[in-house]
Amino acid sequence: MNAPLDGAVQQLVLRQDAQGICTLTLNRPGQYNAINGAMLDALQTAIDSIAQDESVRVIVLAGAGPVFCPGHDLKEMLAHSNEPFVADLFRRCSNVMLSIQRAPQPVIARVHGIATAAGCQLVAAADLAVAATDARFATSGINYGLFCATPGVPLSRNISRKRAFEMLMTGAFIDAGTALAWGLINRVVPPSELESATIALARQMMDKPGAVVAAGKRFFYDQLDRPIEQAYTAASAEITRGMLADEGQEGVSAFVQKRKPRWKP
Repeated sequence: MNAPLDGAVQQLVLRQDAQGICTLTLNRPGQYNAINGAMLDALQTAIDSIAQDESVRVIVLAGAGPVFCPGHDLKEMLAHSNEPFVADLFRRCSNVMLSIQRAPQPVIARVHGIATAAGCQLVAAADLAVAATDARFATSGINYGLFCATPGVPLSRNISRKRAFEMLMTGAFIDAGTALAWGLINRVVPPSELESATIALARQMMDKPGAVVAAGKRFFYDQLDRPIEQAYTAASAEITRGMLADEGQEGVSAFVQKRKPRWKP
């Protein structure tokens, strides 16, 4: 069912829930889903709400109309070219990206058309990404005298330094096949199969215990920022806790007994 968001900005992000998958659709198709301040607020509200919703197992980020997202609404920024407005806009954008990472549910970007600048940032910030064969990606701000600093944060944490640097410094597009080879996305499928492939990927995670998925996501990102010795120490503590938890005991017992695990709801 569709669940409208509260307030005047409710139409900028559409929410649809179906069998544990919550799809958030950027909904400014006439502006190619360019992200303005109101859309950021709508995204933040939606993600915060979903993070507390145990019925949602996976979040999908999508775009209405011909493309996924070209980035920020440059007309809005140009009309408010002052430090308080611009700084607050990018602060709010960064908070949305962090909320995507902090949400307990896996987040999948479903990409078609183009994903540039902050649109590419959304793809990089998502935990997973499925793209249509026609999708293209770029951090194109450099072409307009604006280095894509904020998109560069998740981009450089997804792909190698030299490839991220190339994208950030040239602003050139890469196609879906290149994005797959570089590690920016997980799947490339024909446009007609984009939705079904995204749902199939989501369902691969939905038969796992939600608490384990949430803890695993949290630990995955936490250990990335640690020196390797600290990462192993934290990992040992995490897997010990997991083994002794109800889910670990049930899952291992099921494996030993050659039966399917019976997860608690």
